[in-house]
Amino acid sequence: MTQDSLVRRITDYASRADPYPVYRELRRTPVLHEEEGGPYVISSYWDIEALLHDPRISSDAANLAAAGDDPLAGPEETGGLPPSFLRLDPPEHDRLRRIANSGFGPPHRPHRIDDMRGELREIVTALIDGFGDARRIDLVDQFAYPFPVTVICRLLGVPREDEPRFRAWVDPLVANLDPGLRQGGDEEFERTAREARMQLGMYLAGLVEERAKEPRDDLLSDLVNSRGPDGAMTMMEVLSTAVLLLIAGHETTVNLITNGMLTLLRHPEILERLRHEPELAPRLVEELLRYEPPVQLVPQRTCIADIEVRGVTIPKGSRIWLVLAAGNRDPERFADPDRFDPDREDVQHLGFGSGIHICFGAPLARLETQIALTELARRLENPRLVQDPPPYRENAVLRGPRHLEIDFDGLRP
Repeated sequence: MTQDSLVRRITDYASRADPYPVYRELRRTPVLHEEEGGPYVISSYWDIEALLHDPRISSDAANLAAAGDDPLAGPEETGGLPPSFLRLDPPEHDRLRRIANSGFGPPHRPHRIDDMRGELREIVTALIDGFGDARRIDLVDQFAYPFPVTVICRLLGVPREDEPRFRAWVDPLVANLDPGLRQGGDEEFERTAREARMQLGMYLAGLVEERAKEPRDDLLSDLVNSRGPDGAMTMMEVLSTAVLLLIAGHETTVNLITNGMLTLLRHPEILERLRHEPELAPRLVEELLRYEPPVQLVPQRTCIADIEVRGVTIPKGSRIWLVLAAGNRDPERFADPDRFDPDREDVQHLGFGSGIHICFGAPLARLETQIALTELARRLENPRLVQDPPPYRENAVLRGPRHLEIDFDGLRP
């Protein structure tokens, strides 16, 4: 297999179930540039970490567009709204992220996520109870997919009676991230997604107006009414931030939970250990983020100056792919990197990125996954995979099984 086929193999669906042999080959050429106009692909842990902190690497959507077509450039998730701070550079990125953080975590709301523990457990319990007398489930459709949507509804302050409508709008928007879910032709698919985006936007705009008049104890109220040193978000910026949290946070968490349960079912001794030692969950989730990260690579970056990496000059205006999952298994950084070890002492992974764009929703995704996997391990009797490997999503960036069927003998109380 020739070196210049490696980028194609990253995007090839045939690699989706096990991309790690491709990444192993990729690390032999840590700065790979296969053709004129193509991306520079970075696969070493230390190089990726340095570039994620390098101000010469732009996340601005305008710079990405100027760099030319990218086979991994996904659809614009905000659909007519201004770019979210994920697609902006400082100083505008920093202003919007600081305002968002003031409602999401420290120092202004240090306990918001941790205080959701009880509610998260209630949601997880209800979903598992919903398996009823079934002895086979699809973990994605019946658990990992509905869980984060419900959580984000509660976080934003969506009234519970509106949650079913909210989920109906979210479905086609999330599906738009994965070409493998498109049915009925692209035109029909895009029309459905546009309509859902419009209805969701109108609904959120109504909630924003309500929260401006009558604030409540929810994230949307904080985004609307923040009046710190960075000023206030416009209504459009509030909507863009809410959609970012909804779409990006949902898909990442679905994949993290599903990849996590798949990994545990492949390591039954660790699954059994988690059932008896729930305190293992935080360390286990960190190792999952290294071993099977939900975000495999970051393709939407552009050089705004010449950058030298390992003696290779990456010219200004070039596109860069940062292959986080390859860095997470880099033997220069981690001992025995292909072994899943929840007792690993050194697990400073790239699963949530790094630098100024480190995953905004990481604290919530961690807590959701810890509770989800702990309760699944505790309550499912003798769980086992129906198919290994399971069918995967088409998406090469947000990697996870499309379905994960599990047989089990019953539910523990």
